[in-house]
Amino acid sequence: MLNGKTVAVVVPSFNEAQQIGMVIETMPAFVDKIVVVDDCSTDEMSEVVKQLIPLIGKGMHLPEFHYRETETKYHRAKMLLYEQSQTEKKYFIPSEILNEDPDHDKVILIRHKKNSGVGAAIASGYKWCKDRNIDCVAVMAGDGQMDPDELESICMPVISEGIDYVKGNRLIHRSAWMAIPRVRFMGNATLSALTKLASGYWHVSDTQTGFTAISNKALNAIALYKIYKSYGMPNDLLVKLNISFCTVREVEIKPVYFIGEKSKMKVFKVIPLISFLLFKSFFKRLYIKYLFRDFHPLFILYHMGFFLGLGAIPYAVKILGLVSNGMVVNPLTILAFIFLVISSLQSLLFAMWMDIQDNERLYK
Repeated sequence: MLNGKTVAVVVPSFNEAQQIGMVIETMPAFVDKIVVVDDCSTDEMSEVVKQLIPLIGKGMHLPEFHYRETETKYHRAKMLLYEQSQTEKKYFIPSEILNEDPDHDKVILIRHKKNSGVGAAIASGYKWCKDRNIDCVAVMAGDGQMDPDELESICMPVISEGIDYVKGNRLIHRSAWMAIPRVRFMGNATLSALTKLASGYWHVSDTQTGFTAISNKALNAIALYKIYKSYGMPNDLLVKLNISFCTVREVEIKPVYFIGEKSKMKVFKVIPLISFLLFKSFFKRLYIKYLFRDFHPLFILYHMGFFLGLGAIPYAVKILGLVSNGMVVNPLTILAFIFLVISSLQSLLFAMWMDIQDNERLYK
């Protein structure tokens, strides 16, 4: 426990038989539960974890929460949420708990019945922790790329300050440019820039790190089974947290590479997929947060910017066609094109400025 609050660490893993033992054995003593989620590995990872369960020993007794119905009508809202929490289990990836005594073991082993992606593994771990009302749930990958000595600094803002979601930030560490492979650094920077626009968290700069901590309140604020199941999970989760008005903070962590981990992410394949996900997520956030829940002028400005920009395309094509054929372009055509482009840029910039101002309160 930390400051009297329960702490769990979800460890999403796939074919990490070589690294998972180190991750579990170096976990800080204040961690109450280590929830390893085996995403249907084809190596001996589950066997390695099963051998460690009795060696690590027992942890805090944290059975699944069961709501006790009371007679007062004012508890109906809580009862409905509890019923929803029970019925949503069918939407998660089918899995099984391989512990003999999961209520008391410190290491919990959940194994997916089919390989579904790192996001799906984290969602399963989150669900297990949510059902036991754990106060702070961190995520550390099973490949050993996250320093356990930094876990306390990740968890403390959630524990002591009530921050909803804390992310490690490798890019602000002094060694970032030297320690992070160039391709990954540039890919991370590109996706982080797109995620700022899509999520509304304009100050978050290392969106791809998996070293995070989330509060019990935030776990209950979002539909965990709807979290993106693959590598776009950190980006998708930020959008969902923003829609739910959750606060976010980044904490400096060191970049850790070349310690025996084998990356399964293909950068040039992942970037287009996540970019498309962010494109859809941006409009989802725009409509839910700034139209349906509470109307904001930035909704109109963003759309004006997009439509005016689209309106400028036919003029651009016409101008290029005339110029390429050596023909004279009508000045009115040029003026119309310039007007649409400038108006589009102004609308988009004003919308972004309003977006930044409105979400400033969520970055702590």
